[in-house]
Amino acid sequence: MTKKPLILLAGPTAVGKTESSIALAKALNGEIISADSMQVYRGLDVGSAKITKEEMQGVPHYLIDILDPREEFHVMAFQSLAREAAEDIWSREKVPIVTGGTGFYIQSLLYGVEFSADVDQEYRDSLWKLCDEKGPEELHRMLAEVDPETAENLSANNVKRVIRSLEFYHVNQMPISEHNRVERERTSPYDFKYFVLTMDREKLYERIGLRVDLMMKAGLLDEVKALKEQGSMPEDTAMQGIGYKEILHHLNDPENYPLDLAVEDIKKNTRHFAKRQLTWFRREKEVIWVDKDSFADQDALIQYLIGESKKIL
Repeated sequence: MTKKPLILLAGPTAVGKTESSIALAKALNGEIISADSMQVYRGLDVGSAKITKEEMQGVPHYLIDILDPREEFHVMAFQSLAREAAEDIWSREKVPIVTGGTGFYIQSLLYGVEFSADVDQEYRDSLWKLCDEKGPEELHRMLAEVDPETAENLSANNVKRVIRSLEFYHVNQMPISEHNRVERERTSPYDFKYFVLTMDREKLYERIGLRVDLMMKAGLLDEVKALKEQGSMPEDTAMQGIGYKEILHHLNDPENYPLDLAVEDIKKNTRHFAKRQLTWFRREKEVIWVDKDSFADQDALIQYLIGESKKIL
């Protein structure tokens, strides 16, 4: 049976995936599935660097603005919705282009990763209680003891992911990193090209700093204020995102956590996040690394992506 084609365009935050994905989609008769854990939320526009209608240039996008901020979003939901979107795109003889920086989401779709449905609610509740009493660093320390690889790739502030990883170990007596390693050995049911954009690290960090400054000028503070007034809480998945958790912390405790410190933390945490993203992608197989600095300009980069993609179309 002929495998269906799938294009994946990934990379760290601020590397320039949006611009490249639009050009690629227009050239290949493609439609875009977002693999971003924050852009799914309505009202999280500035801090997620959400693509605008104008930037879409008429290219249909999926998995953007589909949830309210209080709703939970996780990899299993992404996998299901992304599969549904891809089938819809193929049914109209178009090409699905998965774009984003959430490597685990991309892996789950590309290789059909299976997830344990086992839940220990009592254990999960006890971890949340421990977090309230001793802080997220204690949970992160616990994870580092049983699964150092996952702990290395998770911020202590990503409490929900840390708790899910601890719960997975508790239920399965197996680190989730080991589970992921096994799942990586799966064969993809798709004929795919998996591009990962990269660039000089210092240039990337400069772009991150500039992006955060632009977000503040564009109204990130007011955006988080509005979300707070609508009932968003620090424990909500949406408020775990970089930029949102720091500004919300500032709003809840402005005397001890001034705005300038929050902004510096956003930049620092985004740099750390970009580093973790790159670490994840380096472990993936069958990835085509695309160093933007090696191309004369954006047009040359796009022509390369188009040429490689057409090999499976």
